[in-house]
Amino acid sequence: MTSPETGFFGRLSWDALPIAGLLQDPNANEIVANAAAGVVIVGVIAVVGLLSWFRLWTPLWRDWLTSVDHKKIGIMYVVFAIVMLARGVLEGVVMRAQQAAGPGDGFLEAEHFAELFSTHGTIMIFFVAVPFVFGIANYVIPLMIGARDVAFPRLNQISLGLTVSSGMMLMVSLVVGRFSTGGWTAYPPYTGAAFNPGVGPDYWIWAIVVSGIGTTLTGINFAVTIYKMRAPGMTFMRLPMYCWTIICSSILIVFAMPPLGVAALMLAADRYLDFHFFTNDLGGNMMNYANLFWLFGHPEVYLLVLPAYGIYSEVFATFSAKRLYGYNSLVIATMSIAVLSFTVWLHHFFTMGQSALINAVFGIATMLIAIPTGVKVYDWMATLWRGRIRFSVPMLYGLAFLMLFVIGGLSGVILANPTVDYQVHNTLFLVAHFHNVLLPGVLFGLLAAYNYWFPKAFGFRLNEFWGRITVALWTIGFLLTFMPLYFVGLMGMPRRSFSYDDPSFHPFMIVAIVGALVITCALFSVLIQLWVSIRDREKTRVPVGDPWDGRTLEWSIPSPPPPYNFAIIPQVTDRDDFAAAKERGAAYPTPDAYEDIELPRNTGIGFILCVFSGIWMFALVWWIWWLAVLMTVLIILAVIIWTFDDSTEFTIPAEEVRRDHEAWLSLVYNEKAVDRDYETSPENRGLARPDLEAVT
Repeated sequence: MTSPETGFFGRLSWDALPIAGLLQDPNANEIVANAAAGVVIVGVIAVVGLLSWFRLWTPLWRDWLTSVDHKKIGIMYVVFAIVMLARGVLEGVVMRAQQAAGPGDGFLEAEHFAELFSTHGTIMIFFVAVPFVFGIANYVIPLMIGARDVAFPRLNQISLGLTVSSGMMLMVSLVVGRFSTGGWTAYPPYTGAAFNPGVGPDYWIWAIVVSGIGTTLTGINFAVTIYKMRAPGMTFMRLPMYCWTIICSSILIVFAMPPLGVAALMLAADRYLDFHFFTNDLGGNMMNYANLFWLFGHPEVYLLVLPAYGIYSEVFATFSAKRLYGYNSLVIATMSIAVLSFTVWLHHFFTMGQSALINAVFGIATMLIAIPTGVKVYDWMATLWRGRIRFSVPMLYGLAFLMLFVIGGLSGVILANPTVDYQVHNTLFLVAHFHNVLLPGVLFGLLAAYNYWFPKAFGFRLNEFWGRITVALWTIGFLLTFMPLYFVGLMGMPRRSFSYDDPSFHPFMIVAIVGALVITCALFSVLIQLWVSIRDREKTRVPVGDPWDGRTLEWSIPSPPPPYNFAIIPQVTDRDDFAAAKERGAAYPTPDAYEDIELPRNTGIGFILCVFSGIWMFALVWWIWWLAVLMTVLIILAVIIWTFDDSTEFTIPAEEVRRDHEAWLSLVYNEKAVDRDYETSPENRGLARPDLEAVT
């Protein structure tokens, strides 16, 4: 702690607001900072105003904020991720614009640019990719395995609350104070109290610690759910491939997140209590931080990309109307990647003075991951081979991924060579590589999932025309933005530089800003697609529930599904059980009897902890100690009081289940099945005619 001088509001003062900087020194840098803060403030006012105008506070609290239904929690995760995606993309555009301004100082100050690449990386990894992955998994996994909910529904709600409160801290940092300038990795000494005494690193620390708790709890929840709650007959080798990737990612989370939390808390001890874990004083060493961080950091890449692999597997099989080729090899490849991801973290230190032998060992270990990844690529291509392919939006994302991700993967193999890494490690080549992996590998996969499972979640399809435009914009924008970075990286342009002197970099930066603007259009086209789809939803409703000729259990129930998911828990007899049932003509059986169904009752504990933890983090950032103590006490009391609530479940009578299920079966029997030629037409009401010609 650098200064004991704090008042009732800690170190919070008028100077913490960005408007103070604008009034003291009006310039382009301050205008950009205030505009960003203004967007956040106007956005909050607009949301509160709209909710009040349409009198939505009561249904919002009753049906969403207190819900423990995995489907609603999944949707809230995705909404949160898309909001954060908007901020992350816009920050990237501002950075590209700064560098496109040409040699010289541009319009941003160096510190502001450092804040931007710190928040951009933190947001895109922890508050876009992670919640998007969790949102899709929350919605899909229980439906895929034939379960009524996740193993710990209330814990699921708490995890969401902790993630959202942490993300809101990053939004608050736009309006009050400044964010860290130490990058998304928060390396000391750049985030140490001596070098950086402001509040920025503290925002990063507490957001990472609290969101990390939520992420770890979610990993435990998914692992237990898939392990314990599979429908009868669903052995591990009958699990859909997406479930395999989620269980491997969940195990990665359980082992990878704790080192990050420990590193962040030790950094907090350095900053708040004058410890010296990561400084040279009193025996500390910043390499201890780097090791702890990358023990998390490299598995993090795979815990994000593995679920995307699972999504692509489902999409390729469905839109090729074939079984997934090489299922066993895909399972082995998934587990191999999960294990190998823990053996490569030292490749981040090739340039940090370790021996040639260690560099060689970890370089080889890094290259080995290309083998199971290559197995996956060949299996996906074999799935497409001689399939009756429909070029629907999810499939287009998948094809774009196949082409672009191979380039990113190969550039990773190049970087795994320590001698090459020495040359390009601190250049934009590295930035191009990991964007080349994460955008097609993760974001495209999540957008494919968004288009693929949206009809299941809301009962109507997304607009196909705007979906195709969106795919094209994302792909073109990605190519224009990041391919030039490979070239300037090889030419020696350093990463994280807010300016440069070499004019030969400038043309590449111009191309990159054009690409960033195309990506911005892609972001807006996602919103336009959603708006057009809601407007035309009566023409695209799919109440029967199977608009794509799906293969797994989630397509065998209505769209949207009832709160209990399945009227009768299915008996699984095949890997693609629903596809097999359709081939046998037994996809929609009439149950002999129905039973009462017990479901978890709503609770507000997740929302309460979201609010309290958010205030607690803010108090710690600004050294408002009385408020931090008060929030600590309230959090403990809230949890204790909540544990005394013994009214935790409610029952849906069998008669109600029977009535709803028979009404849906009547709809199924009276609906006309449509084939692939009418998949995007209003005739598609969710009863797809099985494409038996392509079945192998």
